[in-house]
Amino acid sequence: MKSNFFKSSSILRKFLVFNFIVFLILGIFTFLYLNEIKPNLVKKRSNKHSIIINNTSDHIERLNIDFTKKGVTEFLLSTRFLFQNLDRVQLYDLNLSLLADTDTLDLAEDIFIKDQDVQETSIDNLEETTKVEESQGYQKKVTFNTESYVKEYSEKKNTQNKFVFTEFLNNNFYVMTINPVNLSGEKKGYIIVSEIANDILIAVDERRNFILRTVFSIAIVILIFSIFLNKYILKPIKALVLYTKAIKDKDEKIDKHERYLLRKDEVGQLSRSLNEMTENLYRRIDIAENFSSDLAHEIRNPLTSLKGASEVLENTSDTEKRKKLIKVISHDVERIERLITDYSQMLKDEASLSRAKMSKIDLSNVVDSVVEDFNSDLSNSNKNIKININHSSLNGSKLNVLGVESKLEQILANLLDNAVSFSPSNSKITVICGIKKRNAQLIIEDEGPGFNENNIDKIFDRFYSNRPEKFGEHSGLGLNIVKNIIKLHGGSIIASNQTSGKKGARIEVLLPVFK
Repeated sequence: MKSNFFKSSSILRKFLVFNFIVFLILGIFTFLYLNEIKPNLVKKRSNKHSIIINNTSDHIERLNIDFTKKGVTEFLLSTRFLFQNLDRVQLYDLNLSLLADTDTLDLAEDIFIKDQDVQETSIDNLEETTKVEESQGYQKKVTFNTESYVKEYSEKKNTQNKFVFTEFLNNNFYVMTINPVNLSGEKKGYIIVSEIANDILIAVDERRNFILRTVFSIAIVILIFSIFLNKYILKPIKALVLYTKAIKDKDEKIDKHERYLLRKDEVGQLSRSLNEMTENLYRRIDIAENFSSDLAHEIRNPLTSLKGASEVLENTSDTEKRKKLIKVISHDVERIERLITDYSQMLKDEASLSRAKMSKIDLSNVVDSVVEDFNSDLSNSNKNIKININHSSLNGSKLNVLGVESKLEQILANLLDNAVSFSPSNSKITVICGIKKRNAQLIIEDEGPGFNENNIDKIFDRFYSNRPEKFGEHSGLGLNIVKNIIKLHGGSIIASNQTSGKKGARIEVLLPVFK
C-alpha cells in the first residue's frame, strides 16, 4: 500500500510526506534529548556534591571529630569554607536524628552578630524545619523537610551509593544529594547536601527555546521552499503533462504554455523541447498523411495500367502485342517497386536523422569521397560521363558544416544520380564548393536538357517528374528526399537552368557554416 501511495502521489505530496517523516523523527529525538538535559545536569551537580561529601567525611575522620550533635556542629562552624558554594548541609545519625544544619548555624551566627538582645539558638533545640521569626527587621527563613528523604534512603538495601532527589520550593529548584558517613570503615550516619540550582532550569529553558526556534525556522524554510517548488517547478511540469495529455487525446483546447517558453531554466528548456517535439510530430503526421495519400494515388495509376494490360494479355494471341503488353506490365511493376522502395527509404531517413547526433563535418571531404565513387562507377559505363570538382574558391580552407555525414553523402549522391540520369553521353558534370555569405555552397551543374521553366518550382514535390522518358527509373521522390534532409540540416536547395549560353540544369545547396 505504501509503495502504491508513493508511486501514485505527486512530487509535492511526496516532498511534504518526506519532510513530515523527517520532522517526526527530529521531534522524537528532540523530545528525548530535552528529557535527558535536566537529568544530566542534575547528575553533574550531584557529582559535585559527592566530592564535597567525601571531603567532609575525610575531614571528620582525619580530625577525629566526635560524631555527635556538639562535635558535628563545632566541626561545621570551623569548616564552613567547605560549603561556601552550597545552600545547605545536614548531618543525621543512624537514628535519623538531626545532628547539624548549616541553615541554623548561619542563622544563629547572623542573629548573634546583628542583635545582641537576641539569645543564641541552642544547639540542643535544632529542628529539621526551622522558622525564625522576624526580629529587628530580620526576615524569617523557611526550609523544607528532608527527614523523609533520609528515612527513605536508610531503608534501601544498598546505602553505599548516593541518593539524588530534587524539589521545587518557593520558586527555587533544589538539587539534594544523600551519602552515608563512614568513619574508620563504619557507617555513622548520613549527610545531605542541598543547593539551589535555578541555573539548571535556565539552561534547560535556553536549550529548549533554541531547539524550538531552530525547528520552527527550518519549518518556515521548508514551507517557503515547498511554495516555491510548487509554483515555479511542479506547477509548470503539471501544465506540461496536461499539454502532452491534450495532444494524446487530440483535445482542441490545448494550453500552449507560452508563459514557460521564455524561462531560461530547465523548465523553459523542457517546454521549448516539448513544443519543438510537438511541432515536429504534427509535421511528420501531416507529411505521413499527405504522403500516404500521394503514394496511394501514384500506385493507383500503374495498378490500373497493370490490370488493364493483364486483362488484354489474357485475351490476345498476337505475339507482338503480347510483347508490348509484357513490357508495359514490367514497366508498371518496376514503377510500383520503386515507389515502395523509395517511400520506405524516406521513412527510414526521417527516423534515423531524428535520432542521429550531428557533428562537425568538412563538406569538401564528403564531396571528394562521393565524386570519387561515382567516377569509378561511371568509368565502367558506356555513357562516358565525367564528374569534375571545383574547390578553387576555398583556397585550401575547410568547408565545415554541422550535420550527419551519411545524410550529407546521401544528398550529394541523389543529386549526382539525378544529374547522371539526364546527362547525355560524353558529357561532364561539375561540382562546385564555395562560401556564399555565411553558408557553405554546393553547386551541381550538368549538360542535360535542363528543367521545364514552367514547372521548375515543382521539381522538389513528391512524385513529380517532368521527364516521362525516365519515368520507370525514378519514383519522383529523389529530389523531395534531398530537400527534406537539407531542411532538417537547416539549409535550403534551389533549382534553375544554367545561363550564359550554357545548356543544362543547376542545383544549388546552402548549408549553415559551422565554426
